[in-house]
Amino acid sequence: MVKPFVPELVYIEPRALDYPLGRELKEKFEGMGIEIRETTSHNQVRNLPGENDFQKYRMAKSTLVVGVRKTLKFDTSKPSAEYAIPLATGCMGHCHYCYLQTTMGSKPYIRTYVNVDEVLDSAEQYMKERAPEMTRFEASCTSDIVGVDHLTHSLKRAIEYFGQSEYGQLRFVTKFAHVDHLLDAKHNGRTRFRFSMNADYVIKYLEPGTSRLDDRIGAAVKVAEAGYPLGFIIAPIYLYEDWKEGYRVLFEKLQDRLPDHAVKDLTFELIQHRFTKPAKRVIQKNYPMTKLEMDEEKRKYKWGRYGIGKYVYQKDEQEEMKNVLGGYIAEYFPEASLEYFT
Repeated sequence: MVKPFVPELVYIEPRALDYPLGRELKEKFEGMGIEIRETTSHNQVRNLPGENDFQKYRMAKSTLVVGVRKTLKFDTSKPSAEYAIPLATGCMGHCHYCYLQTTMGSKPYIRTYVNVDEVLDSAEQYMKERAPEMTRFEASCTSDIVGVDHLTHSLKRAIEYFGQSEYGQLRFVTKFAHVDHLLDAKHNGRTRFRFSMNADYVIKYLEPGTSRLDDRIGAAVKVAEAGYPLGFIIAPIYLYEDWKEGYRVLFEKLQDRLPDHAVKDLTFELIQHRFTKPAKRVIQKNYPMTKLEMDEEKRKYKWGRYGIGKYVYQKDEQEEMKNVLGGYIAEYFPEASLEYFT
């Protein structure tokens, strides 16, 4: 069982101490005996311990920056929601394929924002603009928010905030099983709690530092029992030698363990593995022994936003992937909905 994240090093921005959560976290980490440093801004985090890039990268993944979210303008978050709600950035997991490898570049440390009320006030404005239409907010675009929330409880506050809202819904996804503190949150069915699931092979070889498959399923059962609407993202769908059997076993395990009431309103999202050339360079530097296949010759090039194209599977492979996994969903969870395949 992967233990809940505890940072080895904490940086605190001075402005963070103007907020109750900032002061609370400083006190908490002092009590835990964790080294705390001051930084004027997360951009000034320098000289992390380590003798080489490899060691510094791993230290950064164990570093937490407690700061203030300056930009309260939300990014869009299609296809899963209308907007991304920023509660944290970065992740303590070591998933080899993760897109945060490139978007976070040389600063893969975790950041948590203490001005949660200001972020939620901003969400309120977005809801007002769209009312009476429902507005969905995705809390895990730039982080695995559950992975750090046992320390901060920012996500729990957001869950209870949207639980009281008229036109808002919250969504997030996690690879961590540390959900106990969220089970008593007053969610009122307005938060969809999703787990990232994969075949055992992918979790074992490509997702180090995250909860194992059986632990994630156990957490999903707890979440379903707590009355949350439940969802699963199967991502990245990865074509290894025995992939069809690996994914079938995943669906069998889910069907075997989920309570009956949870499958009445279950959602699935399917996302194939993709990579960019910049990501490939960073991944090979950070994880030189990775088993992750990134052969451009075997893939199809797809133009992306901002002029950075990505390599996806060939069209016939995508069709097979969609048919096989779509077939498993229909077979094991006939009442569930498949929200998209991308």
